Amino acid sequence: MTPSLNLDFVRSQFPAFSEPSLQGQAFFDNAGGSYACKHVIDRLTNYYKETKLQPYHLHPASQKAGQHMDESYNRLAEYLNIEVDEVHLGPSTSQNTYVLANAFANILHEGDEIVVTNQDHEANSGVWRRLAKKGIIVKEWKVDPLTGTLDVSQLDVLFTSKTKLLLFPHCSNLVAHINPVAEICHKAKLCGVRTVVDGVSYAGHELPNVGILGADIYLFSLYKVYGPHIGVMAIRSDMAEELGNQSHYFNGEYKHKWFVPAGPDHAQVAASQGVMDYFDALHDYHYSKTADVQEKAQRIRSLMHAAETPLLSQVLSFVDKHPQLTLIGPSSAQERAAVISLVPKNQTPQQLALALTKKGIICGAGHFYAVRLLEAMGIDPETGVVRLSFVHYTSQNEIDQLLNALEDCVPR
Repeated sequence: MTPSLNLDFVRSQFPAFSEPSLQGQAFFDNAGGSYACKHVIDRLTNYYKETKLQPYHLHPASQKAGQHMDESYNRLAEYLNIEVDEVHLGPSTSQNTYVLANAFANILHEGDEIVVTNQDHEANSGVWRRLAKKGIIVKEWKVDPLTGTLDVSQLDVLFTSKTKLLLFPHCSNLVAHINPVAEICHKAKLCGVRTVVDGVSYAGHELPNVGILGADIYLFSLYKVYGPHIGVMAIRSDMAEELGNQSHYFNGEYKHKWFVPAGPDHAQVAASQGVMDYFDALHDYHYSKTADVQEKAQRIRSLMHAAETPLLSQVLSFVDKHPQLTLIGPSSAQERAAVISLVPKNQTPQQLALALTKKGIICGAGHFYAVRLLEAMGIDPETGVVRLSFVHYTSQNEIDQLLNALEDCVPR
């Protein structure tokens, strides 16, 4: 049985909640980046104080820096249920996909086909579409224009004997519908198609068990999972070998450098394990400490899901009953992540977002790099949507603050 999340404990792990300048402000812009937990902040601070030098050299401080970096790779691999050599940490998911697209350009041939979606953030769309300049045939897996969702059965038509690669999101950063990743990856594998999954909009809600999803590459941004501003690439070993080293030729024996041509950000890599420190603390506060890492990870997913779902249901119910607000994506909390995109009928998204900020609601308005998705759904990307996103540390009081603010700012 999943225990109730102790919100006082959770929020005590995030310094932002005790920051005087943020008092009274309800944070609903988590999809753009979550608050960092204190464990990450402390590790980053300590790295700059104690070990801000070239890691892995002979001095004890340099050795300590390298040790902390190694620990981050090891602990991320454990939580993601993959091998340590399959963890790669680059500057951002956008930069990471750029490197990966260029790597694939070297192994794809003219006439090969790839499938992209118009549901993605542009980071997992645009760089792949550019491969058309090299003679690669780019096909589009299109969303339903009314719901913004993807129909898995369409892949039966899109896949041919020439299809080599499928790119899709775990969930959209606007529609928030959770795609059946394991089912899609299994279907692709049966057809000999490699898969790259963008998990940026999903991982902050439930850090995925990448090992069982079946993706050849799974990407997410650690700064949206309570960590430093760094991008995680989980690349299966056989996929990495096929793509080859994208770094300096003499880095061939260092797998963690293969897909980070400029080299890793030492401090942020070392601080990354602070996310696992937080997850360990979260687990041990709510459960018995006698658990292996995968059991811990699953329990944490359950904790987060159980905390978010009732709050998400409240917001969805409010929007469903409001005549001047249109929800983008499914109305069921069981089908989506806690990201709510709205189009107001009597004002622009920018006007509503500004009004909400004056009520202490931290949110945003725009296209959020999902221009193709909005165009497919008949929504003007110039104005876009109001996006409200939250995670497990969001309180009932903050949800109440949001709903009261929406009631005040959107006349019925």
